[in-house]
Amino acid sequence: MKKTMLLLGALMVSAAAGYAQESRQDVSLSGTASFAPQITGNSVQKNTSMTIGGLASYRYMLTPRSALEFNYGYQQNTQYYQVFGKKNGGIHVLQQEFSGAYVFNLNFKNFNPFVEAGPGAIIFSPLKDAGTSDLDAQRNTNIGALFGGGVAYELSPSFDIRAEYRAFLVKTPNFSLPGNVFNTNRYEVISTPSIGIAYHF
Repeated sequence: MKKTMLLLGALMVSAAAGYAQESRQDVSLSGTASFAPQITGNSVQKNTSMTIGGLASYRYMLTPRSALEFNYGYQQNTQYYQVFGKKNGGIHVLQQEFSGAYVFNLNFKNFNPFVEAGPGAIIFSPLKDAGTSDLDAQRNTNIGALFGGGVAYELSPSFDIRAEYRAFLVKTPNFSLPGNVFNTNRYEVISTPSIGIAYHF
């Protein structure tokens, strides 16, 4: 009986170890740069300053080629509005991304190219400082979609360098000002290329 129990225990430990090897996870920290196009609509033109920011990600491998990823991105920028025939203004913004994505990746020795896509939200929070001309500006939370692709270079079984082109399709914020004076009623693609390091565990 003792031998049987020991054998069963050994089998369970082996199965758990095999499962642990299959369920691969990683966390990464990256620096980002952000670019947004000029947007024109409803007699409103919007330009966004180019800025740098940060990105934190958690990735859970479902299979050797498929993973789920969760992201938090942070940056500050200034959104400049020109309302034709009426007014000009700027909003200094804390911009935060919360997103999830499906990731498909391949393996070529130390190089692991991947593509990803999924839903998310960007929170545009006006900062009440000298960079904001309209202190009545309100926070906007806009739902959108993340997509992109990149490559990870494996430095060791625990670490890799990850470079990626990321983009987020989202409705242009209007900051809920009276009369929707900054409302372009347009969508924009915010590009946030990133490079960073990932730790696997």
